[in-house]
Amino acid sequence: MCLCVQTFDWCCTSHHIKRDLRQQHSMVATHENTAWQQHTMVTAQHGNCTTHSTNIIGHRQQHKGQEGRDNNTSRKAATTGDMDEDSMRKRKDMFNGGPGPTSNMSASHSKPAEEDVKATVLQKEVGLLSGICLIVGTMIGSGIFVSPKAVLLETGAVGPCLCVWAACGVLATLGALCYAELGTMITKSGGEYVYLMEAYGSVMAYLYSWSTIMVLQPSAFAIIALSFAEYTSTPFYAGCTPPIVVTKCLAVVCIFLIVSVNCLSVKLANYVQNFFTAAKLLIILVIIVSGIVLLAQGNTENLSNPFEGASTSFGSIGLAFYNGLWAYDGWNQLNFITEELKNPNRNLPLAIIIGIPLVTVCYVLVNIAYFSAMTPTELLQSPAVAVTFGDRVLYPLSWVVPLFVIFSTFGAANGSCFTAGRLTYVAGREGHMVKILSYISLKRLTPSPALIFNCPMPIAVLVVIVSCYLVLAPIIDKPELEYLYCTIFILSGLLLYFPFVHRKFSWTRRVMRPITTYLQLLMEVVPPDNNE
Repeated sequence: MCLCVQTFDWCCTSHHIKRDLRQQHSMVATHENTAWQQHTMVTAQHGNCTTHSTNIIGHRQQHKGQEGRDNNTSRKAATTGDMDEDSMRKRKDMFNGGPGPTSNMSASHSKPAEEDVKATVLQKEVGLLSGICLIVGTMIGSGIFVSPKAVLLETGAVGPCLCVWAACGVLATLGALCYAELGTMITKSGGEYVYLMEAYGSVMAYLYSWSTIMVLQPSAFAIIALSFAEYTSTPFYAGCTPPIVVTKCLAVVCIFLIVSVNCLSVKLANYVQNFFTAAKLLIILVIIVSGIVLLAQGNTENLSNPFEGASTSFGSIGLAFYNGLWAYDGWNQLNFITEELKNPNRNLPLAIIIGIPLVTVCYVLVNIAYFSAMTPTELLQSPAVAVTFGDRVLYPLSWVVPLFVIFSTFGAANGSCFTAGRLTYVAGREGHMVKILSYISLKRLTPSPALIFNCPMPIAVLVVIVSCYLVLAPIIDKPELEYLYCTIFILSGLLLYFPFVHRKFSWTRRVMRPITTYLQLLMEVVPPDNNE
């Protein structure tokens, strides 16, 4: 009896629930705009109905007519609820940015476009070979071909001279390995500028960038270009010195050509550097092989007593090392382009380990080749050692040596311009130079403002030096004060640092903003994207 009463109660409950479902379904059908709010109640009641469905099936025969209609109504409501639930889920995904048919299609169409568009930053286009060529090509300029006699002059003998050349190579390698560790820890371009910034703060980094960008790098670039011009014009003025106007004009052409190549493309600049590095290694190989042939023929008189007459002065040995290390200058050039180096953690130390020992071996063997054809006295008296060696050993092909010396100086100038532009670019990015210098070309992805900025600097610096001389020379006539001039010049950068970099007055930004905008439109450059 209890079971019958309980069953009857369940049937009544089911009948009432189904009646409510019919009413709610009709409301959903007639009021479609309010279906989202009623969906929760319909789903909950449908769940209660499903819980009792097993017991209701046993009494289906007693309520065939009405129960069939009720079941159809309930099924329709459940279907509507499921459809509404799916629709709600899709709409939530759309609003939340989740995956959906439209979003998947748009994502699939946008992926190729995103892959094709490069970020507006300097690209990683310098590989291991280009890194080695940058180190070797910048270190080997015209010094080893023109005047390797400074080390011999201070040491006084062949043996100590060769030992100093080898020791300078070891010192340069050790210093470069320290820089390799810094470059893998601080993966930013700029070389010493970035390391001084991290270690000692903004003031020291600014003073370094001030002195290097305004004087050191532009003057070095100009000196290499003048060497190139002198060797290029000398064959056309046999027996006399080329006119100064011709030399300077050729130097200007060299600077313009190198800056144009670096502004056009990083890859093109790398190809130029690789080609001229290969050219200078080729002429070095020719000189070394010629020296080996002369030694094999018995020309070993200058190497028989290598330490005879050697200087024992402590100061002379120091000066010899100073001149030798000057020939190895450039071992830190790869740290100026760390951001553009592919896989810097691997390629930076590997390029240093390969490049600097290669230069060391070349320097030592070239000096041995020179001593196989010339005595120490003849080497000290020669204005251009490699040219004299070529006239004695490579005749009638002695003209090859001056030609490849031209190639060597051009390659060294290209490497110097490549790295100098990166220092100016990073200094502008850090706010130590004007902001326009940190912009890169929108089409070429090269730091063209920074590269162009280095061009007129030798002229400006020359004017400043001449003006200072004309003002101060009548007043100060003691040469001991020259070191004070350098110190005052370096510290004078603080006059610009505090108002423009440290304090950053608002009026400076108001003045520079329209100038920066105009230069952007003129040179088609934009700020680099932040990819950190």
